[in-house]
Amino acid sequence: MKQRLKSILLIDDDKATNWLHSILLEKAACTEQVISKYNGREALDYLLSDEPKPKIDLILLDLNMPVMDGWEFLEHYKQSAFDHKDGTVLAVLTSSLNPDDEAKVRNIGAAHGFYQKPLDPAALERMLRTFFAERF
Repeated sequence: MKQRLKSILLIDDDKATNWLHSILLEKAACTEQVISKYNGREALDYLLSDEPKPKIDLILLDLNMPVMDGWEFLEHYKQSAFDHKDGTVLAVLTSSLNPDDEAKVRNIGAAHGFYQKPLDPAALERMLRTFFAERF
């Protein structure tokens, strides 16, 4: 590994899933910081706030959440502007096996990838090598 990511934002209402993904990311030593938000509204508010925050290199987004789900988040995210957005990779993590969900995510156009959750070490490595080849 050449250079770790500054931060990864986990957006999932399931605390156990966020914990599991945090442990995976820690073991992979691929990021300086993991930030967890528990729905799309909370994450969007965080991204658009004026509060100081690290550069978000990677967002891992669940689709099914209360308050604002991943679908709504993708629509708002696509139209939003925040610092360093152009350098941020957004990957959808879902337990859905419905192929229509992947097609719908691709049609929205805001996400860079679609992965099954929970993320495992091999999928994380593929993701990092695909989107951050110069760093990994």
